[in-house]
Amino acid sequence: MGLHFSQEEFKSRKSKVLNLMKQQNIDALLMFRQESMYWLTGYDTFGYVFFQTLILDQKGNIVLLTRAPDLRQAQNTSNIEDIRIWVDKDGSNPTDELKNILDELDLKGKKLGVEYEAYGLTGRNTLKLNKSLENYCSIEDKSDLITTLRVIKSKEEVAYVRKAAELADKALDEVWKHAKAGVNESKILAEMNRVIFEGGGDYPANEFIIGSGKNALLCRYQAEKQILKNPDQLTIEWAGTYRHYHSAMFRTITIGKANAKHYKMHEACVAALKNCEKKLKPGNKIGEVFDAHAQTFDDLGFKKSRMNACGYSLGATFSPNWMDWPMLYTGNPYKITPGNVFFMHMILMDSENQLAMNLGETYLVNENGNERLGNNKLELVTL
Repeated sequence: MGLHFSQEEFKSRKSKVLNLMKQQNIDALLMFRQESMYWLTGYDTFGYVFFQTLILDQKGNIVLLTRAPDLRQAQNTSNIEDIRIWVDKDGSNPTDELKNILDELDLKGKKLGVEYEAYGLTGRNTLKLNKSLENYCSIEDKSDLITTLRVIKSKEEVAYVRKAAELADKALDEVWKHAKAGVNESKILAEMNRVIFEGGGDYPANEFIIGSGKNALLCRYQAEKQILKNPDQLTIEWAGTYRHYHSAMFRTITIGKANAKHYKMHEACVAALKNCEKKLKPGNKIGEVFDAHAQTFDDLGFKKSRMNACGYSLGATFSPNWMDWPMLYTGNPYKITPGNVFFMHMILMDSENQLAMNLGETYLVNENGNERLGNNKLELVTL
């Protein structure tokens, strides 16, 4: 079995979930988030795009309902012993199979928590699920029950986050090595991914973001690949990923001669990041971290160019997104806790002058404050 954590770790996680379920008066939890399944059992797949659910009841029973291709996947990667298969056929409704399992577990008339906030539970399947459970049991949205536990990383998890950070640093070294006028963005992406995979890393939960010229102002991946010019600007956001744990970084690099405004924007990004670092400590609310970012940029005249969030939690996440809960935006009441891992990104997009500047790093919260996990320099690099 390819389990990435100790038996004690999995036992502790299950115990925490059962305690929360008891506190919240939930008789069973229907998990649809792949992140929850991986964290609780080690189960590793992309089969969550079809209907599948992991059931945990108050007695500690765990049952996975999935499709045939994921039977061996679950056997090889998880500690799940009871795996049920629903059969692909015209008009099949896996929620009927789910109901049979719930009957076996004596859950009729009981209270069930459901992870509705899940890429693995489509709108159509939600309608089928709700209809199937009508007049059968009571259901509550418990999308955040496991998420609130996952946000605090254990020692075993932190080891993987640190490994991911090493891989992110190596990828940045490759960017600096290869980014110059005449080079295609594809080459840069290829070299970054090469060192991550050679280092034992994984695919990230979303694509790396890369863009030069006008596309340097984008903070989403898109398919156009350009050849770097002189002068030019290159924006790149990526993550080192290890055992699905992410450590993200963000940079804008100037090619040839940097614009004078690039330097001012970069100084503002460094100042904002440093002010956010000061706020990222146990006891503070994460909304305060965003406010430090916003205040810095606004005071320096960059209000129009900044974003309305400046980061988010990172952990073991699956496609289509490595962004995890909670996000750094104003008023967010989540209290920062040792063991939190946050990616803080300082983004400036100046549409008027078609200039971009970005700076982002991943931090581990500790008892005294935080530790930046990346070891590369923050200075503006011109290649």
